[in-house]
Amino acid sequence: MDDLSFKNGEVSLHVVAAGPKVGPVVVLLHGFPEFWYGWHRQIDPLAAAGFRVIVPDQRGYNLTSKPAGVAAYALTELVSDVIAIADQLGQKKIFLAGHDWGAAVAWSAALLHPQRIAKLVVVNVPHPSVMRRFMMKRLRQMLRSWYIFFFQLPYFPEAFFSAFHFRVGERSLLRSSRPGTFSSDDLAQYRAAWSHPGALTGMINWYRALFRFRTKFPDRTVRTPTRILWGERDAFLLPEMAQESLRYCSKAELFTFADATHWLQHEEPARVSELLIDFFRA
Repeated sequence: MDDLSFKNGEVSLHVVAAGPKVGPVVVLLHGFPEFWYGWHRQIDPLAAAGFRVIVPDQRGYNLTSKPAGVAAYALTELVSDVIAIADQLGQKKIFLAGHDWGAAVAWSAALLHPQRIAKLVVVNVPHPSVMRRFMMKRLRQMLRSWYIFFFQLPYFPEAFFSAFHFRVGERSLLRSSRPGTFSSDDLAQYRAAWSHPGALTGMINWYRALFRFRTKFPDRTVRTPTRILWGERDAFLLPEMAQESLRYCSKAELFTFADATHWLQHEEPARVSELLIDFFRA
């Protein structure tokens, strides 16, 4: 694997890359509170299958820039980072996959720049319209999303998350995943990423921007061929949101995992890799 750097205006994007430089490009987007490492079990299989694998630290995370202000983390800005990477790679179209917040960015990229996304894979986050509707009208989902409201507070979420050497961050991963999913070495990697100056504020600003800057999509239907992967034991998102998301896609298929949680690509790494490779090769 190689460490590369891309630019989007003043933002410098750290990227881990693998696979043949002339291979079709797959971009993998991580979510909260991860960084590129969230996809580390899929990188080698995709590279071995002949893909050029590009895995960025998204803005605010780990080694990528952490611009000041909440506006820098609006979805349109996050999507622009993906398009900037594609542009600098000379790619008219890319294969795109995302998990958690990375899935939200991936959905949005397919809606805002459909001509740039050849195929889309989203893991455990619904279509934006489904997310908004469930957040506003389903009490069960509101309760599961309590932390999104908590993150709107200034300063305190960062202090809470980082207290006692990021104990809350660690526990959020361990308690919401299958036993043994995250090793002590994995947690050390996350603590190191969270420790970068400005990282926690950058990470949490994604949630603050969600409430302050609503993205307007020209068309709510995703016309890019889409594959949705969903761990049904997700502690944060209701499983019926996955099925509902199919209604907003012109060509999509859903794969569910009855015994997996929100952290699907960690818990079922081989199967997720297989589903990515199979879909992007077809």
